[in-house]
Amino acid sequence: MRNTLIATLISGAFLSLNAQAADLMQLYKEALLNDAQYASARATLSIAQERIPQSRAGLLPNLGLSGSKTHSTSEVTPTGVPSTSTSQNSNGYTLSLSQPLFRWTNWEQYEQSKLAVAASEAQFAQAQQDLILRIAQAYFDVLAAQDTLASTQAQKAATTEQLASAKRNFEVGTQTITDTHEAQARYDLIVAQEFAAVNDLDIKRAALQQIIGNAPGALAKLKIGAQLSAPSPFAIEPWVESAEQKNYGVVSSQLIVESAKRDISKNRAGHYPTVDLVANAGHNNSNSNTPVGTGSRVNSNTIGIQWNLPLFSGFAISSRVREAIAAEDKARNDLETAKRSAAQNARASYFGVNNGLAQVKALEAAEISSQSALDSNKLGYQVGVRINIDVLNAQQQLFSTRTQLAKARYDTIMNGLRLKSATASLKEDDLAAVNTLLDASQR
Repeated sequence: MRNTLIATLISGAFLSLNAQAADLMQLYKEALLNDAQYASARATLSIAQERIPQSRAGLLPNLGLSGSKTHSTSEVTPTGVPSTSTSQNSNGYTLSLSQPLFRWTNWEQYEQSKLAVAASEAQFAQAQQDLILRIAQAYFDVLAAQDTLASTQAQKAATTEQLASAKRNFEVGTQTITDTHEAQARYDLIVAQEFAAVNDLDIKRAALQQIIGNAPGALAKLKIGAQLSAPSPFAIEPWVESAEQKNYGVVSSQLIVESAKRDISKNRAGHYPTVDLVANAGHNNSNSNTPVGTGSRVNSNTIGIQWNLPLFSGFAISSRVREAIAAEDKARNDLETAKRSAAQNARASYFGVNNGLAQVKALEAAEISSQSALDSNKLGYQVGVRINIDVLNAQQQLFSTRTQLAKARYDTIMNGLRLKSATASLKEDDLAAVNTLLDASQR
């Protein structure tokens, strides 16, 4: 009896979980694990982080050990004298050390590697923000497609009812065949729109699946009457200034400019001398079976400074310097482009939020007016002062207004996220705040 009760409770718990629709944060956590684009960005960062130890190696000592073991034989046959055979064995090793003392090229490569890692970190941070935007956009695209399909199906049901009413009234002679034809034409159009809405929903769900790695289930919908907030601060100037300074694309471009400066210095170092500390320790042992039985053992140790001064390389170094200067000029122009693009994105998103809020307010009023218009037209149709097409038009206007209102809410939320992304301030907490606007009990 006790086991049966436990099984019942467990089954009820699973049913309760299944009744809850997946929300935005749940899908975001799945995307963190399964999104291939995000995983690629993470791997790219890991690749870049290995540049520092690789370039640091050019500043550290190189130590090598080499050795050899040989055996040689020879036979000497003088004229009129018996031949003489000799053999010799030799083995030895050498331990070599080289420590760079002055190699400006290696130093600049090391500094460039740190800049490259910092740029890769900025690019990965941008990839994190892009994942938040992509999952949110895909999520709300599915909700918008569901709203469109639901609106189309509701309009289809209402049109079906209106078509049946027109046919009944025509049969009893209170209306003309024109009303029936108009209702039939509107019904056929709605059926075609329903097919298109179903197809669009399948596409949007496939796009969401591409990010999270598996087919999405039921999604939590936006709460009825969810309140959307205006940008804070409300003025546009702080957003634009922040975008021009903190946007990850701008930061990455700034680091690329600094790396380009280092590249100029690195190429000019082709004219500079190089100085290394070198040291060797060797041991060699040899013996032979000659008649005198000679053999030797030699130990050697050397230490010194080795330098090299380039004199002429066919103007190759000067050409590389000019190339690096041109690359720096390109990097500076790319930085300016990044700043302007970030500022433009901030402005567009800021206006999108404010205009979206105004549009939501206007559409909320339009929804109330459209519902009143539909009720009035239905009443007028019943008493004979309105015709069938008036009711159909009023229905279409109401359903269209509801769809536009839902889409306006989704777009306003997305523009708010894009505004924060433009200023490099978009975090997981912002997505969690959006998630509070969802109702998991609605599916």
